[in-house]
Amino acid sequence: MQAMDALGDPVRRRLVELLADGQRSAGELATAVGAEFGVSQPGASRHLRVLREAGVVESVVDGQRRLYSVRAESLTEVELWVRGVRRFWDQRLDALETEVARGRRQARSTDPTHDQEARP
Repeated sequence: MQAMDALGDPVRRRLVELLADGQRSAGELATAVGAEFGVSQPGASRHLRVLREAGVVESVVDGQRRLYSVRAESLTEVELWVRGVRRFWDQRLDALETEVARGRRQARSTDPTHDQEARP
């Protein structure tokens, strides 16, 4: 499973958001998504396993706890996709902004009250 697939679920995206601040235990993560999404501890563990298998997070065992952290390099695929989409929308939004400005200029130039309001 790829990172994009793993991040298709809102619970898994939230887990990654929680890990953005640093390493957290499975218990802490399960409590957080349990409160937000009503996910059980076993359910949270399954989501973490999906993220781990996709290479989005990694875990280490610390005594009886399993600590998770984000593997930033695994998010490169997501970053590249977002850049492509953003480039697509930036071009279209720039074109829209140009058309809106053009429409405003044309409206002012054809508005007979515009010149009268501007004069003292």
